[in-house]
Amino acid sequence: MDTALTRLVGIRHPVVQTGMGWVAGPRLVSATANAGALGVLASATMTPDRLRDAIREVRSRTDAPFGVNLRADASDAADRVRILVEEGVRVASFALAPSRELIAELKAAGVIVVPSVGARRHAEKVAAWGADAVIVQGGEGGGHTGEVATTVLLPQVVDAVDIPVVAAGGFHDGRGLVAALAYGASGVAMGTRFLLTSDSTVPDAVKARYLAATVKDVTVTTAVDGLPHRMLRTPLVDALERAGRARALLHAVRRASGFRKLSGLTWRRVIRDGLALKHGKELTWSQVLLAANTPMLLRAAMVEGRTDLGVMASGQVAGVIDDLPSCAELVGRIMAEAEEALAALESLRAAR
Repeated sequence: MDTALTRLVGIRHPVVQTGMGWVAGPRLVSATANAGALGVLASATMTPDRLRDAIREVRSRTDAPFGVNLRADASDAADRVRILVEEGVRVASFALAPSRELIAELKAAGVIVVPSVGARRHAEKVAAWGADAVIVQGGEGGGHTGEVATTVLLPQVVDAVDIPVVAAGGFHDGRGLVAALAYGASGVAMGTRFLLTSDSTVPDAVKARYLAATVKDVTVTTAVDGLPHRMLRTPLVDALERAGRARALLHAVRRASGFRKLSGLTWRRVIRDGLALKHGKELTWSQVLLAANTPMLLRAAMVEGRTDLGVMASGQVAGVIDDLPSCAELVGRIMAEAEEALAALESLRAAR
């Protein structure tokens, strides 16, 4: 299927696997790339050295284009950008809008810049700064999310910018891809659907929790870091929502200490990164620390399999997913379903 997205990044199918911390590692990214979609490596949970090694590992597994997701507000963002440029990465994606200067630096090096946004004005801003495409996530999406549904947000952005728009939030099959194309998008981006594949390194017991979840088991909470965060309801989420400030602060300090040791960051860096995530909101110190070490909370579930101690970021689509295909099977199925849906629409028009 030929779209503005496939032409821009050189992939066969207009499907993007998003950069999920502790999930989107070399195995998943390379499997996605080999399936003809765009795999995106999550770098926020990696040290710079590990990022370079991971990029090289992906390249050893595939000749297809892939991307790396960066935190634009990270204190070492410039160092990570340099690694991408030196290693010849095709695409840089961002969970938050990068600065005009960062976009210019990447584009000057031939890297395609694809920020993720949750509002029309943010899409307009990064497009004016030179972004090559934009991923638009509606409120159905997992992780930090907004309040506007994809079906409302997507057409707003498509009408507002002249660059390729990729739809995210609520997509898991070929029918969704066709719907996104009908709205004017150039493809879809999916996180939870790729997490729930056989190529994902997430522990089987954790995948089983996702597969057992209903749509009602996916909630949005601000208890973790003060920002709306869509995830599966777990004992930790319940505890944080019930906890008073003192208890929440103690829990946050313990988790932040673990993340600091794992990442090699200083306490100053941990706190500075946490403050960077405030985005103008009034957060308690426990929320600042939890914001800084949310990767540690994700790691507890996504790596260690401790669903009782970690957070499980999830899109609402977890409630309608019931299998674990390989990336090749998933992408092939999505494209076959999309062709069937397009043929059905064509038959409706022919019958008039």
